Amino acid sequence: MNIAIVGASGAVGQELLRILAERQFPITSLRLFGSARSAGTTYTFCGKEYTVELLQHGDLFKDIDIAFVSAGGSVSKEYAEDITHHGAIMIDNSSAFRMDENVPLVVPELNAGDIAQALHEGGRRIIANPNCTTIIMAVCLKAIEELSHIRRVHVSSYQSASGAGASAMAELEEQYRQALNGEEVKHQKFAYQLAYNLIPQIDVFGDDDYTKEELKMYHETRKIMHSDIAVSATCVRVPSLRAHSEAIWVETSEPLSPAQVREALSHAEGVQVMDDPNGKVKCDNGKVNTQFPYPMPLYLSGTDDVYVGRIRKDLANENGITFWCVGDQIRKGAALNAVQIAEKIINK
Repeated sequence: MNIAIVGASGAVGQELLRILAERQFPITSLRLFGSARSAGTTYTFCGKEYTVELLQHGDLFKDIDIAFVSAGGSVSKEYAEDITHHGAIMIDNSSAFRMDENVPLVVPELNAGDIAQALHEGGRRIIANPNCTTIIMAVCLKAIEELSHIRRVHVSSYQSASGAGASAMAELEEQYRQALNGEEVKHQKFAYQLAYNLIPQIDVFGDDDYTKEELKMYHETRKIMHSDIAVSATCVRVPSLRAHSEAIWVETSEPLSPAQVREALSHAEGVQVMDDPNGKVKCDNGKVNTQFPYPMPLYLSGTDDVYVGRIRKDLANENGITFWCVGDQIRKGAALNAVQIAEKIINK
């Protein structure tokens, strides 16, 4: 496959390169694109050096089969026609096309069949990657939905600095340094100081006082799951570097036991159950090899699966189950999901 990455210098672009190499994705040629600021930068991929080219209008994507695009919604909208004009498939990581009825929104473990919508004659050849918090939650919801229809979900997300990009991670580290040295703590990527703090706002507020991030979880989950499921979310930025966490309350049509849910999740694709208050669950995934009672972002950053623990009955709802989950925002929440979509395309 002839592959392009737009936004190659960003956190997701760099993770895409690592994942493509790790999974031995079949690449005939690779081209990297970026802004004027990153053009000319070189990166090594599988022992070969590649230079970031300036993204501009024209026929740059004439010979490209799949283009991974992670440069922001405005860039995706501006260059979508250039990217797809000669037949390339655009896998977009921004919010630009997620709710477009003519563009599939895909989490491969849930709705890989929707990919065909983009590929058939007349399709837009654009596939949207969902929001990171939606992906992490939806992977878990599928297993429960197969047991009993999910009526509604309440979720509180605890989102790391990585969700705002590599510069935000660097800012958080610098804020801790400034605070510990008694210096003025400065902020630019975040509305307020994040070190030693929580910020209960991600993205801008709408007329109903929900943020865009929270509304994404509502609308995107319904589209991915082809369901009338209702989702009420509160999204919070927390002072951890990488990997997002979510506390989730699920109400199903029929009552389910924690044992049923635990068993279903243990067999779900892309999910690992880490649920033992005594801490006897071993996590061995090539990156972490130790025992934990429940998932924690510090120890699960850089991993591929979504980890689930604290599975229990909701004391306030007879048909309710509640659990805690952790997923790496840059990998499964973005780059890995995009590569998995591309792998499904190849298989088709």
